[in-house]
Amino acid sequence: MSNQPRVAKVLAALLISMTAGSIILLSLGNNPPQAGPFCLASYYRLDPVEAVLISNAPQSVDRWNRIEIYFSSTRAGNLQQLASLKGLSTDSELNFHFCICNGLGNIDGHIQVTEKWKRQWSAIPDNTWYGSPQTIRICVISDGKQNLPTDFQLKRTEALVEKLCRNFKIKPQNVFYPGAWR
Repeated sequence: MSNQPRVAKVLAALLISMTAGSIILLSLGNNPPQAGPFCLASYYRLDPVEAVLISNAPQSVDRWNRIEIYFSSTRAGNLQQLASLKGLSTDSELNFHFCICNGLGNIDGHIQVTEKWKRQWSAIPDNTWYGSPQTIRICVISDGKQNLPTDFQLKRTEALVEKLCRNFKIKPQNVFYPGAWR
């Protein structure tokens, strides 16, 4: 019985703090908090992974059966910069489907989609890659040595791989990461 006033005070304090917190959150509206040491505000600017999987061509569940992630061997870049580095006129000539940026060519963790994915075209085996026509290739902007992938790149790549595996029924043993991953 002597605990009842204390319990009432704790419940009243809890109610007041929850109400104050709700008022503060409502006053912020749709404005995300500014970036800070423990803030994911920059993550808000990224498109959902589901949005990058959309293609112009029909997608068949059995079209893809492997995923390969590899490093760009560059410190910075995006689709346009990678195409110009290779002497290509457009990103449709790049030999991968997705590009995960590191903040030096586009927003850190941003996933760029190539024409190969939009049209559901296969990556072409060449002298640097001997994969199959059913392999989804993901290029992570990093050299894999001195400039390792950022946390956002790691998280976004994992989210993309998870979504691709789910959509195309790709088994985890058919996902290949570069040697210096993590």
